[in-house]
Amino acid sequence: MRIPLALVAGGALALSQPPVSFPWIVFLSLPVCLWLVASTRRMAGAAGYGWLAGAGYFTATLFWIVEPFQVDPELHGWLAPFALVGMGGGLALFWAAAFALARALPFGGTRRALAFAALLAAAEVARSHVFTGFPWGLLGYAWVETPVIQLASLVGASGLSLLTLIAALLPAAGLPRIGRPGAALLVVLLVGCAWFWGSMREASPVPARSEDYIVRIVQPNAPQHLKWQPEMQALFYERHLRMTAAEGERGRPDVVVWSETAVPFVHGFADDYEREIARAAGGAPVILGMMRVEVGPEAEHWYNSLVILGPEGEADAVYDKHHLVPFGEYIPFRDLIRRLGGPTIETLTRGGFTAGEGPALVGAPGVPPLLPLVCYEAIFARHLRAPEGRPDWIVQVTNDAWFGTLAGPYQHYAQNRVRAIEQGLPMVRAANTGISAVIDPYGREMARLDLGEEGFIDAPLPAAIAPTLFARYGERPEIFVIVSMLALTFVRFSGGHRRLARS
Repeated sequence: MRIPLALVAGGALALSQPPVSFPWIVFLSLPVCLWLVASTRRMAGAAGYGWLAGAGYFTATLFWIVEPFQVDPELHGWLAPFALVGMGGGLALFWAAAFALARALPFGGTRRALAFAALLAAAEVARSHVFTGFPWGLLGYAWVETPVIQLASLVGASGLSLLTLIAALLPAAGLPRIGRPGAALLVVLLVGCAWFWGSMREASPVPARSEDYIVRIVQPNAPQHLKWQPEMQALFYERHLRMTAAEGERGRPDVVVWSETAVPFVHGFADDYEREIARAAGGAPVILGMMRVEVGPEAEHWYNSLVILGPEGEADAVYDKHHLVPFGEYIPFRDLIRRLGGPTIETLTRGGFTAGEGPALVGAPGVPPLLPLVCYEAIFARHLRAPEGRPDWIVQVTNDAWFGTLAGPYQHYAQNRVRAIEQGLPMVRAANTGISAVIDPYGREMARLDLGEEGFIDAPLPAAIAPTLFARYGERPEIFVIVSMLALTFVRFSGGHRRLARS
């Protein structure tokens, strides 16, 4: 019974994530996970149940991961089940470790519940960093369609995951003197306070700039299986030009933003095309994703880049994506695999990219200083810190056509909104097939093009607000709280003395 229960509890927990966004499921699924830990005699058994719950959660949340392998099914289709099983099972190992350690604790009740919350939160932090990290589907994103998500401005998505775990597990374990009903009532009051505070914050007026700065986002809606077909490349390029040159209701924009790898040609080898783009923009700068290459004496280095084109088509700024997608944009341990006689594995892009130097502030004439993000770099909150200082806005160019049309694009977009909340910065998001949007510093949509829609939007760029608590301190307070919670659960306070708890 416990094996299917662990799978069901984890799989049901995926309903908390977009596009379903049903946060209340955490109050049903997470107590089941705590019961599995408490009712298991051995660490190995708890680890097994933790792995099953994690596998259920990550497989159900990330089922869209098979979509990139279906773009060219004859070449990559056979890898799809391995990718889903490998991703779900691999991430579940972090949960397995948290379950096992919680079982090893020499106490139960409230202290075990709090320790389990801290351990599972630590597992979420670990999976966000280990092996380049993959913080997709953090439990804190359960609140993205509610005012509670505004707490991300204080503690970030990872800190909100810790608070969610505590809130879900305390009623199941109870609190001294007030028991389970009292703990449940306390959690209801705290969630209500967070909801009220978030609602007040969401009602804040949109910060305006001293002068309107109009951003145009162009969304060509080029399906991934057609995007690089020779007979379709000209069509999609013409769509970009036509919508860039169109007269909008607000007149001509101050800047135009295209999506990731928006064009089929390579930066530095297509000057005529780049001048044509500049002419279509009527002199306004154009921010777009392009590939570029550096040819050396021994090898070529390809980059997935964001380029700002000036009024004559010249490159005023270039940013190279630095956090590449494993197996999508590069093959981890490729040389080692080759030396060991393993099979030759190609990336989904059929040619690996070289990583750029890291987060950077980018500026150009007529463009306020911005922080560029290419595709899934936006899921990493730690990448929104540039050594040059704080930007005026965030620009993400992405191609979510890789993610299909079910859950992937909605989950990616939700995480982008949370990045704006965490930093107190407006974000402009240009996605090849959607969702494209202008997002204000509170995570609210100012303008939007839906998934699968062809068109463009013009919208004023909101101003930034003061740096948030999370923007100042990042994950450091959360890690301190996790460590403190684990330390305090081992200590019993009685009569001013501390002694190791025994059971």
